[in-house]
Amino acid sequence: MLTVHHLNNSRSQRVLWLLEELGVPYEIVRYQRQPNMLAPKELRAIHPLGKSPVITDNGNTIAESGAILTYIVEAYGNGRLIPPPNTPERLRYTYWLHYAEGSAMFPLLLKLIFNLMPKRAPALMRPFTKMISSGAMTSMIDPQLKQHMAFWEGELAKSEWFAGPEFTAADIQMSFPLEAASSRAGLESGHPKALAFLARIHARPAYQRALEKGGPYQVGK
Repeated sequence: MLTVHHLNNSRSQRVLWLLEELGVPYEIVRYQRQPNMLAPKELRAIHPLGKSPVITDNGNTIAESGAILTYIVEAYGNGRLIPPPNTPERLRYTYWLHYAEGSAMFPLLLKLIFNLMPKRAPALMRPFTKMISSGAMTSMIDPQLKQHMAFWEGELAKSEWFAGPEFTAADIQMSFPLEAASSRAGLESGHPKALAFLARIHARPAYQRALEKGGPYQVGK
């Protein structure tokens, strides 16, 4: 049986959601974040990088969200949640599946890191660290995020879902950047199409079942 090595409050929530959408039987092995928010060392016994998400299935160990979603859709989807080949929708699907982690998450991760820096710096260093953090966000990170969020808004104005008129695994992949942007980048301001997308995915029964099985889930600020 397919096994999801599930780190709490992490990207592996998307894997549970996809499996619920497809009705694929699976089991969960749970791991809890350490106080520093990193994954526990036990995950390195599954994959050398010790990161989540990672799945094991039929003797295969697969890491990286895009690779996992691709594997599951190809192995168990029977043509579901993926547009037909050689169509404009399939091209968009492939783009968003890679864009989510390849481009979208980088500035969101920087936003998280620079927000945490002043809080975790020694007391004497906090004013200096806060100045550096604020400068980086104002000059580099926030402008990039505004550009990405405007991009999402424009694309979702073309169709209800990222790859076209039908819900696909690309929407599952894109859920994490949009949820992160809602939590830490001001997505609520001036992006009604993106917010409507979040409302649609949160209302899906499979999303809710995955949330129940995966445990409390909140994208960090």
